[in-house]
Amino acid sequence: MVKTGAMPNFTTMDDYIADQPKEVQKALNELRSIIKEAAPDAMEILNYKVPAFNLVPDGKRDQQIMMAGYAQFVGFYPFPITMEKFADELKGYKQGKGSVQFPLDKPLPRDLIIRMVKFRMDEISGL
Repeated sequence: MVKTGAMPNFTTMDDYIADQPKEVQKALNELRSIIKEAAPDAMEILNYKVPAFNLVPDGKRDQQIMMAGYAQFVGFYPFPITMEKFADELKGYKQGKGSVQFPLDKPLPRDLIIRMVKFRMDEISGL
């Protein structure tokens, strides 16, 4: 089922996730948990009306990673440089310049996501 009309103005990540279909909620909560495992100090915010994680305090958009729910997949937005670094491992997934789509009918690649988040954090901090 695809929602139509204007996107609601959520106030928290929990509100955003709760508004999704059950299967999407499950995948988003799992992705959220994986991201928080990799970046326990990341602050949860909403950016562009979708869940985002500041990888540094008060991070600007290029210092965040985001996620979003869709009818058939969850989107993960780790930044274009991260996508380039992990291109070979992401070949089996539909991608955009700075995003990857993880289908709802397949397990999330937990270890890959953790490595991507950590890579992005290291890159931001200049390591």
